[in-house]
Amino acid sequence: MKTLKVIKQNDSCCTIAKDIEVEETFNELNKNLPTVIIGAGPIGLAAAAHLVEQNQSFILLEAGKEIAHNIRTWGHVTLFSPWGYNINKAAKALLEDTDWKEPDLETIPTGHELIDLYLKPLAELAQIQSHIQLNSKVVGISRQLNDKMKSKNRVNQSFKIYVEKGDNVKIIEAKAVIDATGTWENPNPANSTGVWLQTEKVLANHIEYGIPDIKVNSTKYANKKIAVIGGGHSAINTLLSLAELKKENPSTKLVWIMRKKSVEEAYGGEEKDALEARGALGTRIHELVDTGKIEVVTPFYISMVKKDEKINIVGILNGEQEVLSGFDELIVNAGNRPDFTINSELRLSIDTATESVQALAPLIDPNEHSCGTVRAHGEEILRQPEEGFYIVGAKSYGRAPTFLMATGYEQVRSITSYLSGDKGASQRVELELPETGVCSINLVNKSNLCC
Repeated sequence: MKTLKVIKQNDSCCTIAKDIEVEETFNELNKNLPTVIIGAGPIGLAAAAHLVEQNQSFILLEAGKEIAHNIRTWGHVTLFSPWGYNINKAAKALLEDTDWKEPDLETIPTGHELIDLYLKPLAELAQIQSHIQLNSKVVGISRQLNDKMKSKNRVNQSFKIYVEKGDNVKIIEAKAVIDATGTWENPNPANSTGVWLQTEKVLANHIEYGIPDIKVNSTKYANKKIAVIGGGHSAINTLLSLAELKKENPSTKLVWIMRKKSVEEAYGGEEKDALEARGALGTRIHELVDTGKIEVVTPFYISMVKKDEKINIVGILNGEQEVLSGFDELIVNAGNRPDFTINSELRLSIDTATESVQALAPLIDPNEHSCGTVRAHGEEILRQPEEGFYIVGAKSYGRAPTFLMATGYEQVRSITSYLSGDKGASQRVELELPETGVCSINLVNKSNLCC
C-alpha cells in the first residue's frame, strides 16, 4: 500500500495529497472491509444470506434485542401472502443444508411464525450468527475524514458507521452500507396534513399506532368508544379484531375514520381478488359496515385531536368543520414515513413527494399504483449519489404503502451481486410477482375467509 505524500506550500499549515496516491490507498483499504447491513429484519437477513452465498464479508447491525424486533411487535398479525413469497432463495439454500423444515409454501404465516420458523433459524446459521450485533443502534453514517460537504476523493473513502451499544459508542468501517431499517417505528400522525401536534402527543396513553393485539389488550378496548383512523389494510386488520371483541362486549362502539371519497374504495377486489385472503378482507369489512357494526365517517380530514373529558377529533367533513367527540381510545393506522436522521451526512437522491428513492418513485406513487403494479427492480434503480450506499426494503419506498417483501428480496439480490462484482447478475430480474400483488391482513380466524 502506498503512503500519502505530503506537500507543503509556502510554509502554511495546509497540506495537499496527490490524487492518484490517495485513490490507490483507499481502494486497497476498502477492498478488505466488510459491507455493513443495518436492520436484521427479513430484507437485512436476506442481504446477509446473499453475501454468504457470494463469499463476501459483512456485519449485520440490529437495534433491537432480537432479530426482526419490529416484526415481533406485530407478530399476532397474519400475512395474506403465503410462505412461498416470504422465503428468500439464498436463505432457503443455506437452510436446506441443515435440519430446517420448510413450512408448507401454500400456507399463510403470522408475524411470529415468520420469525420463529424462518428468520430465527436463518439468523442462527453459523455463517450469519457470528456477524450479527444485537442491541446496536446506528446513530450516524459518514465518509472517512469527510462530512457531507466535502467532495475531494469522497468516492474512494470508506464509510464510518457510528453505533451506540448501551453507554458506549463504537465506529465501524465499511466499504458499502445497506440501510434496511424500515419505517415501522416512525408512524404518521392522525393529523391529515402529516404534522405532529403537541395535542396529539399528550394523548400517548390513549393512542396506539399500528395494529395492536386486541386479544392481549382486551380490557383496554372492551366496552369503549374507539376511533380507527386510516383507510388501508392495517386499519381493516384492526377493525376486524375489534369486531370480534365487540361480539362478547356489545357496548364497544367502533368508528372508522378515513379520507377516501367513499368506504367502497377500501373494500378492494373482494371475491374477484386473485389472492383469496386479501379478497376475504374486503368482503368481511364490507359486511360489518353494511350491518351497522362499524360506523364510517368519510371523507374526514383531521386537523387536530385533543382531550377534554373524552377525546375529540376536529376536522373537515364535506367542506364543513366537524367535531367527532366522546372517544376513549384512538388507533391510528395512517401509514409510516422514513427517518433519514442516520443518513444526514450522506448524499442522497430522495423523491420530494413519496420520500422514496428518487428513481423508484415513478413506479410506486400510490396515486398511480397499487400493490400489484410495482415491478421488480434492482441495484441500478436504487443507486444513490453516495456510491456504495443503498436504501432497501420498506424505507426505499418512503411513505408509499406498496412495498412487497418479495420485491425487497430482489433488491438485495441485485445489490449484493453488484457489490460482489457480478454486474451481469445485478442487471437481471429474477422475480415474478402475481398481478394482484402481495400485501397483508389479519383475519381473526380462518372462518372469516368465507362470506
